[in-house]
Amino acid sequence: MQKTQESLQRDLGNIRAGRANASLLNRIEVDYYGAQTPLNQMAAISIPEPRVLQITPYDKTALDNIEKALLASDLGLTPANDGNVVRLVIPQLTGERRKEIAKEVGKEAENARIAIRNIRREAMESLKKQEKNGDISEDEMHALEKDAQKITDDAVQGVNDLAAAKEEEITEG
Repeated sequence: MQKTQESLQRDLGNIRAGRANASLLNRIEVDYYGAQTPLNQMAAISIPEPRVLQITPYDKTALDNIEKALLASDLGLTPANDGNVVRLVIPQLTGERRKEIAKEVGKEAENARIAIRNIRREAMESLKKQEKNGDISEDEMHALEKDAQKITDDAVQGVNDLAAAKEEEITEG
């Protein structure tokens, strides 16, 4: 359940919210001397202004490859290359686009809640098998079921909190 929450947090970090966030570039891989290399391993990523990402490569010869990788990505942003750094300007979000992104956040959160409930269901089935086999008593099973439900409720609340924080970030933009 913890891994599900961590996965959701990573996924939400990749959703653009109208302000610069270095985690937008986590999935970008650049062809660097024939090897696909994560962008964040070959360049310093900074945020000089609220809606600008600045990418400063450690090796200036990689600038063109970085620019090509950004253009080929699903970010939908056009990089500006000045010979030393690449800048990505994140446009202001429209009200309609904010609603779409908030809906996307809701879908991601619902998928995480479903995954958590599936984990709980598997745990409950395992407990019933153990009780049937005589490994645990009926009282122990009920106590463990209560514990599993409490852990599930806490995990679902964590998912809800993550989604609410991301939706607030999107709408305030």
